[in-house]
Amino acid sequence: MIKSQITLKQLEAFVFVIDTGTFRAAAAALGTTQPNISARINALEAALNVSLLIRDAGSVRLTTPGEKLLKKTREVLWAGEALIEAAGQQGLIKETLRLGVTELVACTWLQDFLRLIKEAYPKLRVQLEVDLSTSIDARLMEGQLDLALQTEPFQSTSFASEALGPEPYCWVATSDLIKKTSRNAKVCDLFEFTILTHAKHTLACADLHKFATVNGLRREQIVHSSALSACVPMVLEGLGVALLPQRLVQPEITAGVLHQIQADWLPAPLSFFARYAPTRAARYVGHCAQLAKAAIESR
Repeated sequence: MIKSQITLKQLEAFVFVIDTGTFRAAAAALGTTQPNISARINALEAALNVSLLIRDAGSVRLTTPGEKLLKKTREVLWAGEALIEAAGQQGLIKETLRLGVTELVACTWLQDFLRLIKEAYPKLRVQLEVDLSTSIDARLMEGQLDLALQTEPFQSTSFASEALGPEPYCWVATSDLIKKTSRNAKVCDLFEFTILTHAKHTLACADLHKFATVNGLRREQIVHSSALSACVPMVLEGLGVALLPQRLVQPEITAGVLHQIQADWLPAPLSFFARYAPTRAARYVGHCAQLAKAAIESR
């Protein structure tokens, strides 16, 4: 029996230093200090009588024994979490879920998702980042996020991806603008107005620009916003017609302050995924990915 010579905190520190890349980042992720992380690693190396890490200026690398023991370390941590789950004591999990979401998620079903997390893991803290999907993807690859709720495309296919379903687009406008066109207008006719939509780099906007080019329409009519939430007030002010995810503007459509235009063209729906690294993520991260699917289906 090893008894108290090795602790879960020491094993956790070892894993987080590797996953985040530095002692400082591991300390931030675990809510402690860099000296504490160093002390835990030193104590683990002393107990095992082995050097696990090579400390270079500003970075760390695994030694050959460290590479061998990292997988076993993860297995011990996963087994500890499985024990807690089997006992039905998820309240003992007092960790931090580093969650990255796109603005559409933040503006629509995020609160439902956070509520489900709270019910499943009462003591789990959520550290939230709202950003563009490309930025979230980069943070996930760097090990700075545990779970990402994002859209395609992805830089890497090595992450587990839980499909959350499509998010279709729609054309909307105010009553005054509808009177100047039609609820069954052709998209080519909508280019007589300003076209309000979201960030230029998105797949939908690339499709919109391609549609404009093919049909000889003025692309300068398209006004992009990196903040989806800013588009809704703009269309409510009658500054143009908008091409936006339907879920984002459904409350305004239901309230009758915006009206949907049944146009003859729409871009492909957004495809949302819950993504995480199965080779390093805690078990609760995978469960939270499944909760995301439950949250979006409940809307």
